[in-house]
Amino acid sequence: MPYLLMRWVRAGALLLLFAVAAHHSRAQTPAINPAQWAAELRAFARQDSLAPPPRRPILFYGSSSIRKWETLRQDFPGQPVLNRGFGGSRFPDALYFFDKLVVAYQPRQVVLYEGDNDIGSGATAQEVFQSFLAFEKLMQQKLPKVPLVFLAIKPSPSRWALYPKVQEANRLIREYIAAHPKRLRFVDVATPMLGPNGRPRPELFVADSLHMTPAGYELWKGVVGKGLGKR
Repeated sequence: MPYLLMRWVRAGALLLLFAVAAHHSRAQTPAINPAQWAAELRAFARQDSLAPPPRRPILFYGSSSIRKWETLRQDFPGQPVLNRGFGGSRFPDALYFFDKLVVAYQPRQVVLYEGDNDIGSGATAQEVFQSFLAFEKLMQQKLPKVPLVFLAIKPSPSRWALYPKVQEANRLIREYIAAHPKRLRFVDVATPMLGPNGRPRPELFVADSLHMTPAGYELWKGVVGKGLGKR
């Protein structure tokens, strides 16, 4: 085969590989669709109009594990907690709505649970870590004096096959936070959710084997509450 023709064939093969990889990446990580959260955003606006949120709240933000924490105010009496979780969200969604759902409330502390659905949608541990860094960068830029608490991505029976990715994402984030303890805190809600057999404790999960029972939130209350409101 002539040398020039060989180069064209190789170049074409490389382009095909890049196209397949790009398609695979897009298939694994769904695009952001802000319109899907319109109803939840309207509900937040209605809540704010009916009952003004606490001044400088401790803002709980993230996916359905936060949104479904319906006993948050009862669990932390005397603390100005505010729940702004929206179910099914991923890190890109949390970043997209950062101004509207975080900065707008001028929180004194942000408690974040995100990454679970990212991994469930095909994101790698490294991608979740990079998303966390992007979130933390926004915190530094727009809320530089506000501490950020990251809740470890939980183990769940329905996503148990993905738990090695979850562990790696938690490790990367935990090690980064350990190197920046003045403004960041890692709360390990994951390990206590494992039983003696090293698997998720069934009593902590509802029938879908992903979301938590009241017992699960009772466990989280004890772990999260130790550092709530602290810098």
